[in-house]
Amino acid sequence: MNIALIGATGFVGSRLLAELTRRGHQVTAIVRNPEKVLASAGVSARKGDVFDRDGLAALIAGHDAVISAVHFSASDPAGLLAAVKQSGVKRYLVVGGAGSLEVAPGVKLFDTPDFPAMYLDEARKGGVFLDLLKAETALDWSFLSPSALIQPGERTGKFRLGKDQLLVDANGNSAISAEDYAIALVDELEKPAHSRQRFTVGY
Repeated sequence: MNIALIGATGFVGSRLLAELTRRGHQVTAIVRNPEKVLASAGVSARKGDVFDRDGLAALIAGHDAVISAVHFSASDPAGLLAAVKQSGVKRYLVVGGAGSLEVAPGVKLFDTPDFPAMYLDEARKGGVFLDLLKAETALDWSFLSPSALIQPGERTGKFRLGKDQLLVDANGNSAISAEDYAIALVDELEKPAHSRQRFTVGY
């Protein structure tokens, strides 16, 4: 497929770029600094600004799907959605956050006392973005939340998927490697199973 990847040099975006190219997809890497995109077969680096709705829409147009891997606090969710809709591309996958996942009925992770204050703004804005998506009818969207801890690690391909509840292992840990997160998102791209849904991935 032809994929537009917004934020292709970020922590998760770079793993997604590697996974997409590994599977033979053509990727337009939309970033602020195209020179930071590693030269690779099937990858075209383009300079883009997430706050430039018309410019972003023009970069996205003509692709089979869009993946957004940008921080919620460093973008405008409504503007991003408007740009994607303006582009005419229907399939939209979003790198989500863990904060809006439920740890008990009606209790989100970012509402718990131990949630790190430094991540609270980003987590709450991710929740706002998810609410915007839930009201969206023009796009075929999916929002993938990682586990509570996402960090560099191995590409194992062995993980669990869930919906709106935080995944925790037998020892009480909630974790996923960025590499396995990328597998789960590209799996969803290739074989959609969570259309207009949020889902999550963890060990």
